[in-house]
Amino acid sequence: MVRLHFDVLTLFPEMFTGFLSSSIVKKAHEKGIVSTSVVDFREFSTDKHRTVDDTPYGGGSGMVLKPEPLFRAVEHLLQDEPERPPIILMTPQGERFTQKKAEALAEHRRLILICGHYEGYDERIRQHLATDEISIGDFVLTGGELPAMVVMDSVIRLLPGVLGNESSAKDDSFSTGLLEYPQYTRPAEFRGWKVPEVLLSGHHQNIERWRRQEALRRTWERRPDLLRTARLTEEDRAFLRKLEEGSGE
Repeated sequence: MVRLHFDVLTLFPEMFTGFLSSSIVKKAHEKGIVSTSVVDFREFSTDKHRTVDDTPYGGGSGMVLKPEPLFRAVEHLLQDEPERPPIILMTPQGERFTQKKAEALAEHRRLILICGHYEGYDERIRQHLATDEISIGDFVLTGGELPAMVVMDSVIRLLPGVLGNESSAKDDSFSTGLLEYPQYTRPAEFRGWKVPEVLLSGHHQNIERWRRQEALRRTWERRPDLLRTARLTEEDRAFLRKLEEGSGE
């Protein structure tokens, strides 16, 4: 049974061919955990020229996506749907995409992603069609296709059965509110650089303690802003105080 279905509305469906047929995303589809429908919303335009954009009222540069094709496309997709799923605009004006947002989206059974182009969307699309607006960062891209792929990849890997090791996603950066601890694999020594002894000890409690402290250290060094909202124990806080004092282990 499909756990999550994506509908992607785009003017460039060919951009998703490689993405959907590669790596973890491909495996998730092969396992039947995820399904995706890529829709060219130009097919839902209302004139013989298949027009999807027009000049902005009031003047200005660029072209604006018209409401009719997107409303018609979404209504067609949802004609047999008893409940309205999240309908997400990919836009630099949207909510900043985070791991928590990915986790929230992974709880749904269906997601509709709308990939914009040109100067932007007619405001009525924002007000009366979309339920969410998502941005992957404070920069502007040519269109919403790449952000849509980012969202899909981030959400898909959270679904049960997608990753080989179910604990992998839980240990990722941001999943615990911290950056991920350093990882090592064989050989135990490479060009004189050795794997920390604790990871070779087989002592699981010490390993977990080391990993937690290294996650705290990395977050403190690189993204201290995350520590303001991370769930920290008294032991965590004591370790952070040592780092601030310059005496961290």
